[in-house]
Amino acid sequence: MKTSLTLRTSCSLFFSLAVEKRSKLQKIVIILKTHKTASSTVLNMLYRFGEEHNLRFALPLGYQLRYPLPFNAHRVKGYRGPRATEFHIMGNHMRFNKPEVEKVMPADTFYFSIIRDPVALAECSFAYYKEVAPAFRKAKGLGDFVDDPNKYYDPRLCNNHYARNLLWFDFGMDNNANFSVELAQHGEAMIRQTFRLILVSEYFDESMILLRHALCWPLDAVVSFSLNARAGRSQGKMLPNLSLTDRQREKLRQWNALDWYLYKTFNRTFWEDIDKFGRAQMEQEVALLRMRREILGRVCLKDGGKPVEAYRIRDKNIRPFQSGVVKILGYELQPGLDNATRTA
Repeated sequence: MKTSLTLRTSCSLFFSLAVEKRSKLQKIVIILKTHKTASSTVLNMLYRFGEEHNLRFALPLGYQLRYPLPFNAHRVKGYRGPRATEFHIMGNHMRFNKPEVEKVMPADTFYFSIIRDPVALAECSFAYYKEVAPAFRKAKGLGDFVDDPNKYYDPRLCNNHYARNLLWFDFGMDNNANFSVELAQHGEAMIRQTFRLILVSEYFDESMILLRHALCWPLDAVVSFSLNARAGRSQGKMLPNLSLTDRQREKLRQWNALDWYLYKTFNRTFWEDIDKFGRAQMEQEVALLRMRREILGRVCLKDGGKPVEAYRIRDKNIRPFQSGVVKILGYELQPGLDNATRTA
């Protein structure tokens, strides 16, 4: 009972934010779920919001939406022709293909995505896709790959897209194209034409505030616990070597020059959006978001929300999916929660 009361009391602290602009809620949303950018955490929020408002999800027939092939509308479960069925939320991994997406989603859909520094993205991709991408599989460590990527990288091999310009690839463009300013600006223009908001993984909390205001969602809709965090060690297997020198980091940005251009460009746009929003208001709302996350972590999660390895999570339904050598962490629910608190 004490836990439930704590949750309800903490909810009241944020009541005014929770009902803000409720009549203007944006309920038709698509996130281009880019890889290793915290997009799983964001998609989890969309799923929660959609379930709360009885919205219809555009879900894949199989594991993913035809990825890594370009998205095709017929890969959506329940699709019966262009806009014959009303879908509200789409977010599973896809390689973006706007004409096909527009067959599924309404014209007034809010498109957004999230990006990450290509160096950090490469580090995470190497760890996660070490056994999936042939270019990574052959390399002893990330530094070894960066020193001579052409030694390992063959653009013709399946899954090697994880090893070069992965953001550019996910946005539906040719990740093996030679960099030029003209090409990069053309890709930027295509993204700006469709996507109304590009978030930045390194500034996740600020991103969530911008997102909630763009969608007119309440604060609690963007409260989350980080998903797919990596463990610092692995049982029975050698962890991949991810260490890089400053020189190698710079080489990695050159190898992913198209992604690096996108990151620099939309990172600049991101901070321009924050300036328009107001730095002081942003700091205030980020503080509220973090306070809310901390409260819910103490109430709902064991050990205050400290991520744990999957085998320690008793409820198999919430164990994180495992892929590659690195172990992915999850959360153990606080024992003894009443039904209402457990559902929340």
